[in-house]
Amino acid sequence: MLNQQLRIKRLPVGVPVPEDFELATATVPDIASGDVLVRTHWLSLDPYVRALLSGRHFLKMPGPGDVMPAKGVAEVIASRNDVFNVGDLLVMETGMQRYAVSQAADAWKLHPGHQPASTALGILGVPGMTAYFGLGDVARLQPGERVLVSSAAGPVGSMVGQIARLRGAKAIGIAGSAEKCAWVVKQARFEACIDYKREDVAARLRELAPDGVDVFFDNTGGELQREVIMGRHLAMNARVILCGMVTQYNLDTPPPGPNLGALMGCRGRILPLIVYDYEHRREEFLREALAWHGEGRLAWREDIAEGLPNAAEAFCRLMRGENFGKSLVRVGT
Repeated sequence: MLNQQLRIKRLPVGVPVPEDFELATATVPDIASGDVLVRTHWLSLDPYVRALLSGRHFLKMPGPGDVMPAKGVAEVIASRNDVFNVGDLLVMETGMQRYAVSQAADAWKLHPGHQPASTALGILGVPGMTAYFGLGDVARLQPGERVLVSSAAGPVGSMVGQIARLRGAKAIGIAGSAEKCAWVVKQARFEACIDYKREDVAARLRELAPDGVDVFFDNTGGELQREVIMGRHLAMNARVILCGMVTQYNLDTPPPGPNLGALMGCRGRILPLIVYDYEHRREEFLREALAWHGEGRLAWREDIAEGLPNAAEAFCRLMRGENFGKSLVRVGT
């Protein structure tokens, strides 16, 4: 049985281009004791993979010739594993390929409430968990507080605002187009959204949050981070949640950090968020998030590329900031 794969041809320099990757064909290996053979249905495209390719992530750096890292929704088609059986749908690290053989140590089964199955890679997967534990455990969000979130139309950012609303807080989003901001307000029901490409972010923040924001959920870093912190848009005892640094992932060297003196005046705190620290509490997240989803209280949007031949360009679009919603590859049959 032949396996279609997207491999790293060369490590990207700056913004990735499709020529950094190549489609390849390999033979699917036999499965050994403890293994499962899975066929991928959906693959997740994630900005952190760009950090992996630059060696600035705590996970192992891949190299030329390796299959591009990716989590997927995959169906077990053969099993010598004591936990997972043929027909099970799993979320697991598959790599960007049609078939994968693994001992599935990181795998978990989809719940019947994961409808469609692709939500297990988005609002009901790692992005949703990131928002859930970032607001609840790290920020310790309280009813009535105001949350500012960058990359608000993405899978993490949109969930941050929606969970904030469901817990009695108010959310202001920042996104990169009028279309994205309209979706954030009308579909995800944020209080407001600032188009950072066309609006004066500082002026809009002074208008929307004259006393500052209580939680800044930062998915981007860069100029937005500097403006929020150094521009004194934080309320007293504000919390800055460091979730993602997408503006840095395409850079050869990290940029200089902001002047943090403004945090002293507002007694603010910067708090890092690593979602893997909460993996053992996944079921806690799913109980609440699946209920919200089943009741129709969550909005989500997906940016889907059809087939592995289009995966490289879709990843490059993501890293150019041209995606709208959760970036996915539908592998097909």
